Amino acid sequence: MTRPTETPRRTPLSTERVLRAAVALADTIGIEALSMRRLSQELGVVPMALYKHVAHKEELLDGMVDAVVGEIDPPRSGAQGMTAVRGRILSARRVLSRHPWASRVIESRTAPTPALLAYMDSMIGMFRADGYSVDLTHHAMHALGSRLLGFSQELFDQSPDVDPGVREAGLRAMATAYPHVVEIAVRADHDGRSVVGQGCDDQFEFEFSLDLLLDGFERLRARGWRSTG
Repeated sequence: MTRPTETPRRTPLSTERVLRAAVALADTIGIEALSMRRLSQELGVVPMALYKHVAHKEELLDGMVDAVVGEIDPPRSGAQGMTAVRGRILSARRVLSRHPWASRVIESRTAPTPALLAYMDSMIGMFRADGYSVDLTHHAMHALGSRLLGFSQELFDQSPDVDPGVREAGLRAMATAYPHVVEIAVRADHDGRSVVGQGCDDQFEFEFSLDLLLDGFERLRARGWRSTG
């Protein structure tokens, strides 16, 4: 007697599975193309099945942010002070480089998500444990801004895909009116893949700024700086 073929059991849908799939899908197709319908197709379920786990698109995005922030490494064992802070921030940068859409979604949130709050609380705790006052830590958080999460908003966000001839003509036209801007723009130590400016080394520029800030914080802490008095 032939036994009926068993239907493979479908992996149960869960909030974690929905969020993991949403992150992977955004990595593949971009955050703009992500929709509840597209995600349901990816998971092989009807769209209504998703709403048992995320109430709407904004809640999905909040969950995706928390999933990404959850990938940031914890403080490195044995690391202390600004060395530990630096290592954690650079871990955040590596995570966000794997998910290029994430910084835009983080900036679009009207309130910090639970994982973001936990990360910020942990980072503030690292400053406090190193002897920073509440006052100086408060100002350090403002100075670091989005660098705490490994990204920064640059003054000029130029496309690296501009035709070299067009760029050169534009620089020549600007040279008389804006000589100092052009002087910086034609620097030779540039990387054509940059998003900071035409050819700047993104990682170097990020670490350069981060180290300036962390070194400055240390000097202020050592002299007992206060914002008043």
